Amino acid sequence: MSLAQLTGFAREIRISTLKSLLHLGFGHFGGCMSVVETLAVLYGQVMRIDPRDPQWPGRDYFVLSKGHAGPALYSALALKGYFPPAMLNTLNQNGTRLPSHPDRLLTPGVDATTGSLGQGVSIAGGLALAHKLAGRANRVFCITGDGELNEGQCWEAFQFIAHHRLNNLLLFVDWNKQQLDGATEQIIRPFSLAEKFAAFGFEATTVKGDDIAGILALASPRQEGEDRPRVVILDTVKGQGVPWLEQLSNSHHLRLDGQMKQCLMASIEQLEAHHD
Repeated sequence: MSLAQLTGFAREIRISTLKSLLHLGFGHFGGCMSVVETLAVLYGQVMRIDPRDPQWPGRDYFVLSKGHAGPALYSALALKGYFPPAMLNTLNQNGTRLPSHPDRLLTPGVDATTGSLGQGVSIAGGLALAHKLAGRANRVFCITGDGELNEGQCWEAFQFIAHHRLNNLLLFVDWNKQQLDGATEQIIRPFSLAEKFAAFGFEATTVKGDDIAGILALASPRQEGEDRPRVVILDTVKGQGVPWLEQLSNSHHLRLDGQMKQCLMASIEQLEAHHD
């Protein structure tokens, strides 16, 4: 895809996610929106995938460690053809194949069951090591949240990843500065994420979370001799790309009332009006 096409793909993911959450009436709006551009880059351009064969052995693997952003992942998968887009309206309902957090046994295209925060990074590290030991070319991509980094298991996994020089793994941190119960700076101050990751043996780079060209440039495979894993710190905002959500004091999880639904419908109409 061209940059213009990736921008359009991100817009489609954002619209589909908002519609599915609006239909449900509640959900993790803020953290879904902040990873949209990254999902668009990965599923639109970077990852080797085959929606007709979700279990293709040669595919690249994706782990959504911040599993509460599952609705955004489902929208990306549906738009790529893993399952019919109409299925998005079954999100988090009885009997659905689209639970609120990803489940690899339910949803075509989901490689890892996630949602218990802190565990996804360990899963991604294990997958990357397995591919490297087997001499396979598969890459592994993982998105973790900044609030999730309060979990010590994440840092154990980071040390494991760097120790084993898993340069076939690309980690993204959604630095949207908000978590369930407030601002990350107030809950547990993260200090400099880039400096911490560098101390743990990573090559760390910060990029604006809506900079599709910048994210794409950083998603290229490591070259020969570049044996450090790379982490891309996404400088995002909760509700990214939806001004009404961006302005809320906390959009981590919303249960919609009538006024909220009207604001979201207006936001969707604005996004649809800007289709190329």
